[in-house]
Amino acid sequence: MANSHQRRYNITALQRGLRLLQLFSESPQGLAAKQVAVRSRLPVSTVHRFLANLEASGFLNCGGDGVYHLGIACFAIGQAALGQLDIRRVSLPYLRELNRQTRETIHLTVRHGLSAVYVEKLDSPEQLRIHSRIGAAVPLYCTAVGKVMLAYMPEAEREASLPQLGLKRLTPNTVGNLQELEAELYRVRKNGYACDLEEHEPHIRCVAAPIWDHSGAVNASLSITAPTVRMAVTRLRQLAPLIQTAGLQISRELGYQTAIGSASPVRRNSTREAVLAKL
Repeated sequence: MANSHQRRYNITALQRGLRLLQLFSESPQGLAAKQVAVRSRLPVSTVHRFLANLEASGFLNCGGDGVYHLGIACFAIGQAALGQLDIRRVSLPYLRELNRQTRETIHLTVRHGLSAVYVEKLDSPEQLRIHSRIGAAVPLYCTAVGKVMLAYMPEAEREASLPQLGLKRLTPNTVGNLQELEAELYRVRKNGYACDLEEHEPHIRCVAAPIWDHSGAVNASLSITAPTVRMAVTRLRQLAPLIQTAGLQISRELGYQTAIGSASPVRRNSTREAVLAKL
């Protein structure tokens, strides 16, 4: 019976339209109809009908060169979704305080599959800034915000996810294999924070801490990011307790409870993770 209900509500055309929008969200430079057809594996004639309807409703716009981009309707929905994210609302005062204290760029991210997505960003007041944008997705394995979420995944989920990451060396410092990554994730759990030492982009370093939800899961993180000229490794380590404290404060507001007498959150559902957090 459950399966018949699921089939009844699975609207193929709607699903296809949403998948096409997802393609555009992954292509900031836009896509022509033929490119959409190749990536979606749909006939060009079908793609043209979908694109025409999405353009008419404001979800896409098309320039004179025939390249489509996400339209204003997507922006409006995205802004509304950001405003409704409890974690963003709860985190914002702490992000502002970190931004004031450090004068560096502060990011808030949430996990989406095997990526971390920026849902809030406060720019550094310094002249040399970090170029990133809300809504952008970054890999889990070579960013501080991503490594935090990987490290605190339930063990079974982490073991299933690691082979799917498709590790690529984006810089000379990017982790090269799963064994190196697993050792790094162990250090993250041991220290309670993660670092990105020019692993995702050259000349950029950051430190990130986890955010626990009411159930003890880590599907969000926050970070302090700066150019290497302002972020020596010694400063990065000095900032780690500051961002850990902010992450813990946000976690408590989201309903997470720490163990009595513990300075760090302890996962309720994993004895191994609890032990590692205390090391």
